[in-house]
Amino acid sequence: MDRDQNAPNPCEAELTRLLAALLDLAHQQEGDSLATLAILRSLSATHAQIRDDLFLPYLPTTRHDLANLLRDMEESGGWPFIERMRLQALLINLDWQMGIYPDSEK
Repeated sequence: MDRDQNAPNPCEAELTRLLAALLDLAHQQEGDSLATLAILRSLSATHAQIRDDLFLPYLPTTRHDLANLLRDMEESGGWPFIERMRLQALLINLDWQMGIYPDSEK
C-alpha cells in the first residue's frame, strides 16, 4: 500500500513503544551474553522474515513507482541492514578484556 511520503507514519507510535520495550528487555539481560545473543538472533530472523514475506513480494511493479521507492530509501537512510560483528573484532575485544594486547610489531 502506497502512502504520501510527507504523511506521518501510521505505525510510528507503535514502533517507538516496541523498540523501547525491546531495549528494556536487552538492558535486563545486561551481562548475560547468551541471552543478549538470543535477542540479536531473534532480531535478525525477524528482519529476514519481514523483508522476505512482507517487503520483497510487494515491491513496486512500475519503473516510476520503483524510482520513487529508491528515492525515498536514499533520502531516509537507505536499505535497512543488520550488521554482524566479525569474528576477528569479537576476538580482539575478548583479548582486550582479558588483558592480552595485540603485538604492535606484527
